[in-house]
Formats: sequence, structure tokens, C-alpha cells
Amino acid sequence: ASYSPDCSEKSLAKLSEAVAAHQSDLIIGIGGGKALDIAKILAHQCQLPVVTVPTSAATCAAWTALSNIYSDQGAFLYDVGLDHCPDLLVLDYSLIQTAPQRTLVAGIGDALAKWYEASVSSGSATDTLIIAAVQQARVLRDILFQKSVDALSQPGSEVWREVVDATVLLAGVIGGLGGARCRTVAAHAVHNGLTHIPAAHDSLHGEKVAYGILVQLRLEEMLQGNQLAASARQQLLKFYAELGLPQTLQDLGLGSITLAQLQKAAEIACGENSDIHRLPFKVLPEQLMAAMVSTRVIVEGSRKELSLPAVEVEGCSRSVAKGQGCQV
Repeated sequence: ASYSPDCSEKSLAKLSEAVAAHQSDLIIGIGGGKALDIAKILAHQCQLPVVTVPTSAATCAAWTALSNIYSDQGAFLYDVGLDHCPDLLVLDYSLIQTAPQRTLVAGIGDALAKWYEASVSSGSATDTLIIAAVQQARVLRDILFQKSVDALSQPGSEVWREVVDATVLLAGVIGGLGGARCRTVAAHAVHNGLTHIPAAHDSLHGEKVAYGILVQLRLEEMLQGNQLAASARQQLLKFYAELGLPQTLQDLGLGSITLAQLQKAAEIACGENSDIHRLPFKVLPEQLMAAMVSTRVIVEGSRKELSLPAVEVEGCSRSVAKGQGCQV
């Protein structure tokens, strides 16, 4: 069935009508993350089995029991936890290989977040399956660090297939083991806020999430004085440079957004039900904005709470307060 816009309430209602009209007994989703998400939630609502066939390795949506819902304009609204993972996942390497390499790079960025978020949200858990999920996330990170560069230089090779497996299968398994108790944190909250900026729609989900990891680590530096987070961020910056993952708003094509747009994204990311509140400290929108424009800062010398008016980093001058572009 054809539908538009992607994974919205409007499209879901239209597809539900089609399922009833055709008396469907199976839902098959073929495509990227949003296509698979809407197939999963459609099957969930209609109480039908679902088969997912990913056409890229850009996300782990093919294997997770979760669907994101977006507005008709493409802004993230909320996610829906599903009863179970897809009944069948068909992972065809030859099909995945037809996708642009950028999609696999984005998938690597999305998968990396499993460790940086799960270690914060569930790192002190005592439940066996959650402990297993967090440790799998660490293994996933290590696999990606070790194999991603070689995989991208050898499409279709064994190491390439291993990285595809990591981004689609292993990342999905982590969500299955940890479930709702092993959740996303600031990296995905930043992604969700950025989707409310139209210019951000040109970047892929995993690209925004990868940038969001840097923001999360930056928050840990700024508000906790966490030097391990500082070291991890510097390590990621080097890794991102090798892969071509975004390090700044400018890399996401958002170098000329206004202060008002940045503030809107930050306020949404800090909303009442946001994943950012799984951090072990409170984050204000102004603090998040400061982190979002300082992802490449080398040294953090203060652990006092920062607010944007007192911060001037990476070329984001006070002129943005007058509605001019924020050059980041």
C-alpha cells in the first residue's frame, strides 16, 4: 500500500482502513526505519503478524519492539512500545548493499548510542537481562570501533556483513533484552528535538543521534565535571572523522539556524516526558543549547552549571539573540 506522510497518525489511520478492507492476515514492511516502524505498529494495532525487510542498515527498526510516530511535517511526536519484536526479519545483504553507504554510516552512529545511553539509564541495574543488554551494548560499541572503517572500505565483504549484523541485529537484540527498562537518553532526545527544525530533515536518523551522543557527553562534562565523558567525546570525534559522521550542527546542515530554532529544539528535547530526564542530573534548555554548540570543545575547565547567555563557543556569537544565524 502507498501512503504519505511517513509514519504519522494520518497514515496509520489510512493503512488501518486498507487492512480492514482487504481482510489482511499479514503485514509486510519493506523499506527504511519509518516504513518498518509503521508496519510494526499497524500489525500491533490490527493484531496481525508482521514481517520486516530492511532495505538499508541505517537503523535497528527491523528488529525492535518500538515504533516512532511523527507529525505530518516529519517532527517526532512520541514512541509506542509494542508487545513483541517482529515475527520475522528478512535480512538480505545483497539488498542492503544497494543502499547508499551513507545509510550504513548512519546506522553505525545510531547503534553506538546503545552503549552511551544504556550505560547511563541502566548501568546500575541488577536485573539479569538488563545487565546482559548493557554488556551487549558495550560489545556492540567495541565491534563498531574495530570493524567499521574496514567495512566501509570493503562493501559486501565479510567484515561489511558483520557490521551490518551489528547495526541491525545486535542493536535490535539489545532492545529486546533490555526492553522498556533499558532506554534511550539524551542522544535520542536531541534527535527528537532537532526533527522540529525543517532543515534537519535532510539528515538521517542515525546522523542526528550520533551528534546527540556528543551532546550527551558534553552535558556530562559541563554539569558533572565528568572527565571520562570528556575522554569518550574526544575518542568519538576521532572516530566520527574517519567515518564521516557529524560532529557539529553545521555538519548536519544546521549551521545557519536561528537562536529561536535552536531554543525550540532544546525546549522540546527537555520536555516533560523526554528521554533526557534519564540523565542523573537536571538539564535546562539553556544548558542543552550550550552543549549543542560546543560538541568539539577540547577542554572543559568548569563543572558549574552553564547557561547559554554566558557561553560563547564555536563561533556562536551573541548576534543570534537578534534572530540572526547561529554559525556553528
